[in-house]
Amino acid sequence: MSIAIDGLGLILIVPAASAAALALISDYRLSARLNMLASFVTLISALSLLFSKSEPGPYLNVDDLNIVFIVLTALVGFTTSVFSASYIGHELETGRLSPPHLRFYHAMYQALLFSMNLALAANNIGVMWVAIEMATLTTVLMVGLYRTREAIEAAWKYFILGSVGIAFALFGTILVYMAARPVVGEGFDGMIWTVLIERVSAFDPALLDVAFVFLLLGYGTKVGLAPLHAWLPDAHAEGPTPISAVLSGLLLNVALYAVLRFKLLLAANPGALAPGPLMATLGLSSLIFAGLMLYRRRDIKRMFAYSSIEHMGIIAFAFGMGGPLANFAGLLHMTMHSLTKSAIFFAVGHIAQVKGTQRIADVRGLTVTHPVLGWGLVMGVIAIAGLPPLGVFTSEFLVVSSTFARQPWLALPLVAGLLVALGALMLRLQGLVFGEPTPDVAPSQASYAPMFAHLALVFVAGIYLPPPLVAWFQHVAGLLG
Repeated sequence: MSIAIDGLGLILIVPAASAAALALISDYRLSARLNMLASFVTLISALSLLFSKSEPGPYLNVDDLNIVFIVLTALVGFTTSVFSASYIGHELETGRLSPPHLRFYHAMYQALLFSMNLALAANNIGVMWVAIEMATLTTVLMVGLYRTREAIEAAWKYFILGSVGIAFALFGTILVYMAARPVVGEGFDGMIWTVLIERVSAFDPALLDVAFVFLLLGYGTKVGLAPLHAWLPDAHAEGPTPISAVLSGLLLNVALYAVLRFKLLLAANPGALAPGPLMATLGLSSLIFAGLMLYRRRDIKRMFAYSSIEHMGIIAFAFGMGGPLANFAGLLHMTMHSLTKSAIFFAVGHIAQVKGTQRIADVRGLTVTHPVLGWGLVMGVIAIAGLPPLGVFTSEFLVVSSTFARQPWLALPLVAGLLVALGALMLRLQGLVFGEPTPDVAPSQASYAPMFAHLALVFVAGIYLPPPLVAWFQHVAGLLG
């Protein structure tokens, strides 16, 4: 597979080459800086795709849909690498990680960015499957980085459930190829997305129906939709916090992108089942389930993992509803969730280091002991809870509005789920930031820039969305049908 040295080539070559180089560098400061530099170059390369056009190839393609995901992935990947430098440095100083662990961590971080970018840029549904499996295996290794009993158990749980999911997705991919073969013939054409979407109207709808069920279950496991979510809370709780930020902010989106690609295939075949109701059902059930489970969490990272399940449910519900407004709301909510949830994990990571625990009961009075971290967490939770005037409120309002307009009877459980989750988050936030202060076990060495950069973007989006961004999202929403 040849890769041209342009924006598309660089978003793959830079992280792949950096992963190989970082695997050989033992000096922590040098590897952290190279990790940030590589992530920054990847971000610039991703942004350059906005101003260039390329012809689709048999393996890679950038179009109006995947460029949204690529730019968002590169942005959060860069800011997380900046946060990661101070976070991982503290882990080295306290002895939780050793220099060989850090070398492995930085190499795997770039390998993860490479695999996610490859999945998003793939024009071949088989390559996309391989890339998502590569991203899964990379995060499995990073979840078990601390080598504790709990971390190894979480990594194995993620590996086993992820393997089941990816096996379902593989079977669904094979069924799509079988549906395409009588129409497009043997060979690569039966796997190339741009060929499939042009000829899908002639495919066997029965095969497409069965394929989408397996694909939704398989990639839905990666999205974290209930009841396929069991790996997600453990992976967040036991892995390094930067990986929690990448999992919630990026990897779940990559799996959702795969579902959307196949949803478009079914929508273009007049005899196939409507994929929207299946997605809307899984999304709504995930929202309600996760909202209820938020009340029972005792670990702060596990709590925000369930919050990720809730919000991926909202996004899946919006895309399942379909239509210009709901699709626009889904794209906006995906963006706002990625920025907000990663900012929350930036705050939570340093809070856990300062307090020496992730137990909610042992973290109190943060606005008194650590005002910057405490108020940063307050703003993040207010944003993710969907309160105005922040960007998540805007996207959730649009989701609810589109539901009232098209399926009013679904608006009641949707709003109920949002209110249940809001109550749980506000209940937990009160003690964390305003209770009687608990003692610290380590000095704070946080890098606040990534957290407040994300929160600033979310705040601005709640007040003013630039017309070019609105036009861009409206165009992509139209493509989604």
